[in-house]
Amino acid sequence: QVQLVESGGGLVQAGGSLRLSCAASGRTFSSYAMGWFRQALGKEREFVAGIRRSGGSTYYSDSVKGRFTISRDNAKNTVYLQMNSLKPEDTAVYYCAATPRSYGYTEVRSYDYWGQGTQVTVSS
Repeated sequence: QVQLVESGGGLVQAGGSLRLSCAASGRTFSSYAMGWFRQALGKEREFVAGIRRSGGSTYYSDSVKGRFTISRDNAKNTVYLQMNSLKPEDTAVYYCAATPRSYGYTEVRSYDYWGQGTQVTVSS
């Protein structure tokens, strides 16, 4: 069982930056690949970024590639999402998620554990 708590969301102007954090409970954090997803109002939840257990490989959606960076600190049981050059279309609730699987990182159905989400609003 893994419990996830996101923080760091807020209101920012277009072109600004935010850093999201996701703190995980439990001693087996390094056993899980981690992902960030987002869900805008009226839309389906979509993949944003993923990172393997060791942090050696990362994955991004085309819409955020080059602007967002996912990282993790296994000693602190925390995964981060650095978001730069934010756009109004990045406005959404952002969720972190954990999966014990070594495949399907971009798919919602691959993840077993989810946080409650943190709101990110980008004003134009």
